[in-house]
Amino acid sequence: MDINVMRSILTVAGLVCFLGICFWAYSKSAKEGFDEAAQLPFTDDDLPARKDPGQQRKEG
Repeated sequence: MDINVMRSILTVAGLVCFLGICFWAYSKSAKEGFDEAAQLPFTDDDLPARKDPGQQRKEG
């Protein structure tokens, strides 16, 4: 088996993986999880806000 044949097989395998990931990312079954993940920065945290942002909280 020639090195160029191996390179061709690897290129085709990479293309198939890429297309599979694209199909999964745009499928309707993944939409709910992506919508939930998109809202994570806006969810309410239970941690109280610090009054002084420069003050480091000491743990221990």
